[in-house]
Amino acid sequence: MLKSNIWKLYLIQALRWFMVVMPVIVLFFQENGLSMTDILVLQALFSIAIIFFEIPSGYFSDVIGRKKTLVLGSVLGFIGFLIYVLSFGFTGFLIAELTLGLGASMISGTDSAILYDTLIQLDRQNEYAKIEGRLLSVANFSEAIAAVIGGFVAVISLRTPFYIETMVMFFTIPLAFSLIEPQRHRYENKEGAFKGILKIVGYSMHHNREVKWLILYSGFVGASTLTMVWFIQPYFKHVGLPLAWFGVAWGILNVSVGIFSIYAYKFELAVGRKKALISLIFISFAGYVLLALFHSLWAIIFFLLFYFVRGINGPVLKDYVNRLITSDMRATVLSVKSLIGRVVFAVVGPFIGYIKDLYTFKVAFITSGSLFVCFGVVSLFFLQRNRAL
Repeated sequence: MLKSNIWKLYLIQALRWFMVVMPVIVLFFQENGLSMTDILVLQALFSIAIIFFEIPSGYFSDVIGRKKTLVLGSVLGFIGFLIYVLSFGFTGFLIAELTLGLGASMISGTDSAILYDTLIQLDRQNEYAKIEGRLLSVANFSEAIAAVIGGFVAVISLRTPFYIETMVMFFTIPLAFSLIEPQRHRYENKEGAFKGILKIVGYSMHHNREVKWLILYSGFVGASTLTMVWFIQPYFKHVGLPLAWFGVAWGILNVSVGIFSIYAYKFELAVGRKKALISLIFISFAGYVLLALFHSLWAIIFFLLFYFVRGINGPVLKDYVNRLITSDMRATVLSVKSLIGRVVFAVVGPFIGYIKDLYTFKVAFITSGSLFVCFGVVSLFFLQRNRAL
């Protein structure tokens, strides 16, 4: 039954985000001879891979089908971690990251698109924001549990979490195969794939100004939280959090974003769409300022501000964008939305890292918060100008 797509997507999400490797991944890299520079270059190349594959994979989903694209993404996720298990240096890890990047791109946007198209056919599209929020919460609860487990199994060896991750990713493949393709309008284009992609990108970023500025605003908000994520572990170390508690703290943060995402639609209903949208970039900015001013263990609580924004941003803004686009280009437009966030992070993230190496956490956080709030305010201005707020 088509309705089964919903619980299957929940389970796929839980398995994909059962990331037992995350609490120890930097230690694993170092054990295999990578320096911090190598690690940062690896992550930059991963982001570039996501950027490069994001829109073509969304177009692939719109033309070939949601189910086939999710199956391919699941297979690539499994292969990526299998390569990690068999690799012992930068080159092998790079191949693994590129494979994982392609797999993640295939799934990004497609999972939301198949959910929305499923709900349309079930005449339940008004439930999208609620269910999308639950999907995000499932991902973060799963990652939180995995973080705690990952810290314990790493005692056996730092490679053990990768063995477990590979087995977990394998089970996403039969689940993806079992999904039912919902009825929808397929994107028809006689000019070829490349021109078809450019046509939809042009629609997203030029012809429909409301969609354009929503995508840009979402990108700035998303990048503001993603940039901070890479500072969390160094900040833990800076304020003296014992290493044994890193996984627990990481887990708590992911539980929080899961809880926030569950109530995202209620937050929007309570304060209204306009205030909900406007608040996101300013809450993120407040988090940067507070962490810049206070450097102690208790200040870790301010990371919850970023995880609140992460929990609200996805469901609310995806729902807003979905209401403005048709099913024949839904996955591609959502991929454009994800791509913009990655592009902003790829540009701003390394710059903020350089500021931190050159100066201090305080200077880096003030610089980052100021940049993102300025970009966000400009986006909000044009949203207001185009009567989207």
